[in-house]
Amino acid sequence: MLAVGLVTAGIAIATALTLRAFQENMMFFVEISEVAKGNYPEGRNFRVGGLVVNGSVRRQPGKLEVQFDLTDLDSELTVAYEGILPDLFREGQGIIAHGRLDAAGIFIADEVLAKHDENYMPPEVAESLAKHAAAQQAAQEAEKIQP
Repeated sequence: MLAVGLVTAGIAIATALTLRAFQENMMFFVEISEVAKGNYPEGRNFRVGGLVVNGSVRRQPGKLEVQFDLTDLDSELTVAYEGILPDLFREGQGIIAHGRLDAAGIFIADEVLAKHDENYMPPEVAESLAKHAAAQQAAQEAEKIQP
C-alpha cells in the first residue's frame, strides 16, 4: 500500500513539474496593436512580428546595439536589440522578435528572426498584416462613401 502511495505521489510531482516547465517556456505571439493597447503578458517573454519601418533602423557606430520600429500597419513598436542581426534583416521586411517590454515601452529583444527567403513571411506576421491592411482598406472605403 505504501508503494502505491509513493508511486502516485511521484507521478503527481512529475506531472506538476512538467506542467510548470511548459508554462514557463511557452512564448506567446502578440500583435503590435495589442501591445500598444497594453494587452501583453507582463513580466514574461513573448514574440512580436511585423514589417521593419523604412528609415527606422538606428545603430550606434562601433557597437552591436540597434533600435528599429516594427509595424503591423496599424501601430508601431520600437525594438532594441544588442547582437548581430540576421543577414536577411532589412527595412521593409518581415521579422519576428523574442523578448519583453520594458517600463519605457520599448521591446527589448533577446533574439531577432528574419524570413529565410524572399517569398516567405512567418504565418503570424502575415495574418496580422492582412488583418490590419483589410481594416485600413475598409476605413478608406467608408471615408469615400461619406460626403
